[in-house]
Amino acid sequence: MSQTREERTREERTREERTREEKDGPGRGRAVPLPTARRVSGDAATALRTATAARLRRAHRAKHRRAATVTGALLLVLLALLVASVLLGGVKRIPAGDILPAAFGLRTGLADYVIFRIRMPRALAALLAGALFGLSGALYQRLIRNPLATPDIVGISAGAGAGATTMLLFAPAVPFGVPLAAIGGAFALVAVVLALSRRRGRVDTYRLVLVGIGMSAVCTAYVNYLFTVAGQHGITQVMRWLIGSVNDATWDGVSTLAGALVVCGICTVLLDRALGSMALGDQLALGLGTRVGAARTATLLLGAGAAALATSVTGPIGFVSLISGPIAVRLVGADRSVALAVPIGAVIVLGADVLAQHGPLISPVPTGVLTALLGAPYFVWLILRRRQGATA
Repeated sequence: MSQTREERTREERTREERTREEKDGPGRGRAVPLPTARRVSGDAATALRTATAARLRRAHRAKHRRAATVTGALLLVLLALLVASVLLGGVKRIPAGDILPAAFGLRTGLADYVIFRIRMPRALAALLAGALFGLSGALYQRLIRNPLATPDIVGISAGAGAGATTMLLFAPAVPFGVPLAAIGGAFALVAVVLALSRRRGRVDTYRLVLVGIGMSAVCTAYVNYLFTVAGQHGITQVMRWLIGSVNDATWDGVSTLAGALVVCGICTVLLDRALGSMALGDQLALGLGTRVGAARTATLLLGAGAAALATSVTGPIGFVSLISGPIAVRLVGADRSVALAVPIGAVIVLGADVLAQHGPLISPVPTGVLTALLGAPYFVWLILRRRQGATA
């Protein structure tokens, strides 16, 4: 009998517990242990995040070290080329102890004339002009995201050359006339190319390249027309300049190039954040607060101004802006390509000038001839590669 009561009591308690679970839900009121698999997966996720962050930090430091190493190597190459440009050829009659002081204008006579008035301006003009050409090309390539969209390909250099040629032939004595005319011609061509390359309110990059090539041909025809109305002396001077040469470089030209590089470098630093956000796309850049239209216009004008000022001193040295940016991207990546394109362009032009002066079987030739021999095959290869990619 007692056993029956105990069983009834047990059954009543069981029914009460079932009723309470149906009312409150299972596991309510008592601690439910976390499954072991869930705890393990949480620990694994934390470990994965930590390892990923460590890999990203190592990759970032490796990029910094690579960029510093490449920059240091380029600066050493530039120094070696600068020394070679000053010392090679025709300085044996100058005492070795007079060469370095003469480079800073501390000697007179033959050392001053050869080193300070001829060799140093030529070497520095080649270095600074190459830096400006490299900067302008990298800016255009990063902005438009097309390796063909460089100032010399889309006609900006041709516009600068047309403006400078007009000033050289008809008003060569105007102070700062050639640089101002080159900038005016470059800016005018930028406006025309942008206006003609728009499609449905946006700039079509392929149309921009094609329109630029066409406008470059128009500027070339205009320069040829100027030759028909100019005197013999003016034609000789302009022809030497149009080929692209630093043979007649002066300290005034070096000052113009140095000032232009400083100003363009500061403006590039100010536009760097906008360029980085626009590389993600216009919509995302607008979402990040970037004024896309103003930044694009400022970058186009900055690249045109850099190319125009370099052209006003050395002439249109071709293909430097085309090849400097891709080399920089291969060496350090797209994020740092604009900065590295500056010393790369300087190395290309200064190296081509040294080779043009002293290279066996080819010297002496204008510097622009050698840069064209280097850049033209790359240009043809780039067009064929993009055509194959478009038809694949």
